[in-house]
Amino acid sequence: MNLNADTLWAAMLWGAVGSGFAIYGKKQDKPVPMIGGLVMMGATYFCESALVMSVAGAAISVGIVWLTRRGVGEE
Repeated sequence: MNLNADTLWAAMLWGAVGSGFAIYGKKQDKPVPMIGGLVMMGATYFCESALVMSVAGAAISVGIVWLTRRGVGEE
């Protein structure tokens, strides 16, 4: 595993964004942001470089916002 400063900073950034989505989804009782946040936090463990991690984090963020605006997971 490549543990340079860029990878650690990217993991910290995307982990914080993911935990924010997860906490928001839990408090608002919305499954899409909660599950998406958990997936984003988990993705930081599997991505080996800061670039791949940032692309994955941005894609997951866009997916969460897109699915939430479409009303997926609403009752």
